[in-house]
Amino acid sequence: MAEYVSRTRGVKVSPDEVVVVPGGKPIIFFTILSLIDDGDEVIYPNPGFPIYESMIDYVGGRAVPIQLREERDFALDVDELTALISNRTKLIIINSPQNPTGGVLQRRDIEQIADAIGDRNIMVLSDEIYSRLLFDGGEHFSIMSIPAMRERTILLDGFSKTYAMTGWRMGYGVMRPDLAAQMTRLMTNSNSCTASFTQVAGIEAIRGDQSSVDHMRDEFQNRRDVFVDGLNKIKGFSCRMPKGAFYVFPNVTQTGWKSKPLADALLEQAGVAALSGTAFGEFGEGYLRFSVANSLDNLKQALDRIDQWTKKNL
Repeated sequence: MAEYVSRTRGVKVSPDEVVVVPGGKPIIFFTILSLIDDGDEVIYPNPGFPIYESMIDYVGGRAVPIQLREERDFALDVDELTALISNRTKLIIINSPQNPTGGVLQRRDIEQIADAIGDRNIMVLSDEIYSRLLFDGGEHFSIMSIPAMRERTILLDGFSKTYAMTGWRMGYGVMRPDLAAQMTRLMTNSNSCTASFTQVAGIEAIRGDQSSVDHMRDEFQNRRDVFVDGLNKIKGFSCRMPKGAFYVFPNVTQTGWKSKPLADALLEQAGVAALSGTAFGEFGEGYLRFSVANSLDNLKQALDRIDQWTKKNL
C-alpha cells in the first residue's frame, strides 16, 4: 500500500504509516475515536456518507455540516468552510469524488482548503475511496500531496470501488507513524486483523494490470451519460452531470414530493431502487441518489419505469 500511495499521490509513504483494515469504515471510526473528545467540533460534508455524522455523534463530538450545493456542482465553498472553523474544530472531513453527489474537488479547491486551515492544529480525514473513478479526463489530487498538510492528513482508500472487491472487506488508512501505531492498536483490539487472503488479493490488484479499472471507469461514464440524459427528460427531475464515483443525484423538488416518500413510491410502485437524499443528511432533502453500477439495459428500464410512474402520478 505504501508503494501504491507513494506512486498515486506523489508523496513518500513508508509501511509504518499504513493501517490495513477490513473495509473503509474502520478508518473513519478509528480516526474520530482517536481524535475527538466531548464537545470537539468536526466539519463534515452534507449531504455526505452518513457514517461521518453518526460517528461524530457517537463519540460525543459536535457535528458541524458544510452544505454541498447543487449550483457549485456539489463542491464545498471554501469561504463557508472558513466561517465554520472555530477554536473547537479538531477535524475536517473531505470526500472527493463524493458520495452521494458525484461532486469532485479540483486541485485549486484542495489548495484553498489547505490555506483556510493554515497552521491551525486541525486534522483532515480525506476520504478518497473513489479516487480512480473520475470522468471526462479528470485527475485526482490529494490534500496529502500538499507539503504543509502531509502530517495533518489521514488518507482513507480501499478496494471496494476501484477493484469491485466489496465483499472482500479491504481498506486502509495512511497517516503519521505515531497515529498509525495507535490506530493499529485499535484495529488489533477490535478486529484482530484483516483476512490474510484478502490482503494477498489486494496486493495482486494494485500491482497487476490496471486496464480493467480504466475500462470500468469508462463504462461508468457511459452509463452516467445515458442515465443523466434520461432523467433530465422526465417530468419533475433535473440532474447535473456528476464528475466522479458512480452515482447521480437528481433534484426532484419539481415533483412536489419529499425525497423519502418519493423514493419509497418508486420502489414499491415502479420497482426502481433509489435512496432518499435525506439518508445522507438534512441538506439532501429534494434529491434522490441512484447508482449506475448496473447494466445499461437495467438502467434504461429503470428510466422507462420512472417516466411511466411520473406520467401517472405527477
